[in-house]
Amino acid sequence: MDVIFYAAPAFIACVALAIGYAALRRTLQLRAAWRGGLTAEARCLRAYTKSRGGDHPRTVHHHVYEFTTRGGRTVRFDEVGGSAMTVAGDVVVVHYTDHRPEHATAREPRPVANLTGTVFLLGFLGLVVGFCVYFVADLPTDGF
Repeated sequence: MDVIFYAAPAFIACVALAIGYAALRRTLQLRAAWRGGLTAEARCLRAYTKSRGGDHPRTVHHHVYEFTTRGGRTVRFDEVGGSAMTVAGDVVVVHYTDHRPEHATAREPRPVANLTGTVFLLGFLGLVVGFCVYFVADLPTDGF
C-alpha cells in the first residue's frame, strides 16, 4: 500500500517534466523561426477548433497553412493557438528557418512575451516537482 505514496508523486512529477519539456521545445522552435530571418506568404487551408472540458469547455484554434520556401519546397504545417480571425483562404506571413521550415509559425514575433510565459510555466512546474520530491522525501520509513 505504501507504493501509492511513491507512485503518485512520481507520476505527477513525470507529467510536469514532460509538460515543461514540450513548452521549452516549442518556445525554442518559435524563437528560431522568428530569428531565422526568412518569411513567406502562406495560405490558410483549414481553420478549425477543438474543445476540451465538461462544464466550462476551453476552445483552442488550429490552422493548417501551406507555403513555398525560397528553395521551392512546399511545406504544410498545423499550428495551435492562432488568431480566431484567420479563416480558410486567408494569406498570412509565416516565419521559418531554412533548415527546418516545417517548424514555421504564423504568429507575430513576440519573443519577450513568449519567454516570460515559458519562464512562469517552468517555475510553476518546478514548484510542482519540488513539492513531489519533498513529499516523497518526508514520508516516514517505519510504516506510519
